[in-house]
Amino acid sequence: QVQLVESGGGLVQAGGSLRLSCGASGRAFSRYAMGWFRQAPGKEREFVAGVSLSGGSTDYADSVKGRFTISRDNAKNTVYLQMNSLQPEDTAVYYCAADFLPRSIGRVAGAYDIWGQGTQVTVSS
Repeated sequence: QVQLVESGGGLVQAGGSLRLSCGASGRAFSRYAMGWFRQAPGKEREFVAGVSLSGGSTDYADSVKGRFTISRDNAKNTVYLQMNSLQPEDTAVYYCAADFLPRSIGRVAGAYDIWGQGTQVTVSS
C-alpha cells in the first residue's frame, strides 16, 4: 500500500502562510482520493480538505474555505495544502490521508485507509 510522509509544518504568526506537502511512496497513487485532517489538543480529528483522484474536484471544511487550497501532482505522487491567512485556531497537528478507490471525497476519518505521521502547525497571536 501507499505510505505517506508529511512535511512543511512549523511556527508562523497570525496572517502568515504555510505550504504542507505529503509525499506518497508505492504505486497507484492516482487511485486514491487524498484528504487533509487536523487535530488540536482536546478536540476530535476534523476534516480540512479533500481532492479527487485526478485533482479535478476539491472539498473544504467551512472553516478553511477561501484560505486553504488543496492540490495534487500525480506525476510526483504528492498532495499539497497551501494555507494562507492562518489564525491561532488553525493550530493543530495536520495529517494527510489516502482513500483507495473512493466513491467520493470523504469527510470522515473512517473513510481513509492510510495516514501520514502528522506535522505540527502552530500559529501565534
